[in-house]
Amino acid sequence: MEPMPHQLMGYDRAITMFSPDGRLLQVEYAKKTVRQGSTAIGMVCSDGVIFVADKRIVDALVVPESVEKIWQIDDHIGATASGILSDARVLIERAQLRAQQHRVTFDGPIDVISIVKDIANLKQICTQSGGLRPFGVSVLIGGIDGSRPTLFETDPTGIYFEYRASVIGEQEVEIEEMLHKEYDPELDMEGGLQLCLISLKKALGDSFSLERVDAAGISVKDKKFKKYSKDTLNRLLNEAKTGIKKVKKGK
Repeated sequence: MEPMPHQLMGYDRAITMFSPDGRLLQVEYAKKTVRQGSTAIGMVCSDGVIFVADKRIVDALVVPESVEKIWQIDDHIGATASGILSDARVLIERAQLRAQQHRVTFDGPIDVISIVKDIANLKQICTQSGGLRPFGVSVLIGGIDGSRPTLFETDPTGIYFEYRASVIGEQEVEIEEMLHKEYDPELDMEGGLQLCLISLKKALGDSFSLERVDAAGISVKDKKFKKYSKDTLNRLLNEAKTGIKKVKKGK
């Protein structure tokens, strides 16, 4: 007699119920939600950290500028996400509040790992508490700690890892393969942006448009979060096509 599917046996009905082979099915479903979300890329460069995200505008009547996919947490910290973005918004607003409380209390900037752990702890609580559901979102959090750019990824389980470069969302497999081949820790922020844009363009194919791209960065020099304009992204993409600054080494 073949074993019954976990769904028919009810192991996916409660977040706190383990299946016989040690799986929390609701958490796994949440991770599948992330893989259906629009793509987001984070990258540590020689002179800062950058974020590039696909806003995936599905309706021509939507104002592209109104869709936010990259958020500022503090002057020196930013984040992007994939999955259920309303879940992400709750986590980002919590992180923004935590960062401001730290500035008021200690008169200084919070370190990136403290923000990461706070978000990951809340996610973890939602994997072992009855009546809750897991956050259906993965978040890339990056910033400058002292003079070092850092990037972390948190997933719906509450686990987190530090990365040199990471991608989440529907084009994760294709873009990750490109990053493994092309990423160089000596890339500066402009070179990193070019690599991210090229990777996203190849993954999206004919659907690619700069109107659906959101990009931001934080440099080691000024430790200030800034969004990149469409003109800047268009210039970098054109230069990458001609091979002018496809890989620009940090000084």
